Amino acid sequence: MTEVLPKPNSQLIELTADIVAAYVSNNPVPAGELPGLIAQIHSSISTLGTPATTVEERPTPRMPIKKTVTNGYIISLEDGKKYQTLKRHLGILGLTPEEYRSKWSLPSDYPMVAPGYSARRSELAKQLGLGRKPGEKKPVKKAGRKTKA
Repeated sequence: MTEVLPKPNSQLIELTADIVAAYVSNNPVPAGELPGLIAQIHSSISTLGTPATTVEERPTPRMPIKKTVTNGYIISLEDGKKYQTLKRHLGILGLTPEEYRSKWSLPSDYPMVAPGYSARRSELAKQLGLGRKPGEKKPVKKAGRKTKA
């Protein structure tokens, strides 16, 4: 049986030889380590064009996702603390809401603001008249039954 070896690329061999020669001329290398150095440089050069294969492990949350959202606060999966809004907290950590959602495999509609806080802000905005056009009048309150006194 004859073993078939792949045909080496002559440019790759020449480049390896040039790098090894330059390294050996400026650094003391024992003769016994020279073949290992050549093999290491050759393998490093031959893998330069291929994409790196890194497998990203997704972190596992400390608690179930459903329990992180309550009416009054949202629990951060990064540090486990309670926040009314996550956007500023994520900014400090250098994350965007999209990066946070993808990092923890959260759905795209995962809230960044606690529902109760959002409702309070919405009610305050309505009381101040925000969101209405300039010509519109405030909604008239319906008169209720008068009580006999």
